Amino acid sequence: MKTVRLFGIMIVLARGWEKEENAMNIEMTPDELFFFDADPGALPLYAVLKEKLLSLLPETLIEIKRTQISFRNRYLFAAVSFTPVRKKKERPPHYLTVTIMLPSRLESLRVDAAVEPYPQRWTHHVMVDSAEEIDDELLNWLREAAAFAAIK
Repeated sequence: MKTVRLFGIMIVLARGWEKEENAMNIEMTPDELFFFDADPGALPLYAVLKEKLLSLLPETLIEIKRTQISFRNRYLFAAVSFTPVRKKKERPPHYLTVTIMLPSRLESLRVDAAVEPYPQRWTHHVMVDSAEEIDDELLNWLREAAAFAAIK
């Protein structure tokens, strides 16, 4: 079993969990770690999001692609990426863009961009730069997106 410690998070690269006091244990694949070569400082944000999302929606499948990590059930309902949805001077040094697919537009100041590529199919981009922003509101949007994807 290989473990890596990054920013106070014990990353486990095998089946099973390592026990360490005051460390969050998140299982990561080599592909997930490779995705964060572009910005290792964003890995702790992803670890928190992944842990909370999988505890909320344990049936979620994760697909790692070149430009995004997708969350899906029957269909894609959310993704994380480094998509720059703000001007460079307004972006934090380390962030994730959480993309959420919903049937209607979210009216929230947290949404950096929203588009309707198809009727009643809205894509929202929310930039997250701290673990505190991965809160109940964001998780509820992800739950709604998963439910919407399951009935498409």
